[in-house]
Amino acid sequence: MSAIVEFREAGYSVARDQGSSEILRELTFTVEAGETLVLLGRSGSGKTTALKMINRLLSPTSGEVLVEGKPTAAWDPIRLRRRIGYVIQETGLFPHFTVAENVGLVPRLEGWSPERIHVRVNELLEQMGLPSREFSARYPRELSGGQRQRVGVARALAADPPVLLFDEPFGALDPVTRLDLQKQFLALRNALNKTAIFVTHDVREAMMLGTRVGLMRNGRLELLSPPGEFLQAENDEARAFLAGLDWKTEGNGPSQ
Repeated sequence: MSAIVEFREAGYSVARDQGSSEILRELTFTVEAGETLVLLGRSGSGKTTALKMINRLLSPTSGEVLVEGKPTAAWDPIRLRRRIGYVIQETGLFPHFTVAENVGLVPRLEGWSPERIHVRVNELLEQMGLPSREFSARYPRELSGGQRQRVGVARALAADPPVLLFDEPFGALDPVTRLDLQKQFLALRNALNKTAIFVTHDVREAMMLGTRVGLMRNGRLELLSPPGEFLQAENDEARAFLAGLDWKTEGNGPSQ
């Protein structure tokens, strides 16, 4: 495997009235092709800031972040963002665009032909369980929360980007819909072999979705390991998260 995303002692500070405040400190890790790295942490731990540094919504104030071997500072920001699918909690769909227009936005900006866009949109909507004949002409306001998230994922995939970013995309959904979308994410990951960085504060979600889990605390990466190793970690912050899991003594899932 090769690194698709790399953090090299990346830091991020913001100016305050009485000096600067560090949000991220000396963050160093790589994300390999085809893996899903979940950044797990409490609110304010720096995980979303780290995510935004990948698509240059924020730039490091120290160190550097590389995408496909190239520092984000050297990328044209528009070119970079079109290489990265981005899914947020409220999807960010354009309310005056139909579902088909939302999904086809980046391919259209990339100059794809209308025929190619039509085929791609239909393919993705079918893949996300949203039959094109039923959903392509609808507007976001006519969809449920779960359906809007599915459209958001389809839009992120539309131009076949090598990297996908997910910023707590399922956090506002009811538990049943959330589990359904988590399973759908896993199926898509296995089918498409995409590289993904996923932010959450839900340890169950991290254990389910991540090939590796990175634990963020106070702007630092405290632990980075596969889920199985994470479950055995002695780190205090890891144990605090794992205390929320009531694992069965037998079987593979959490008890009810």
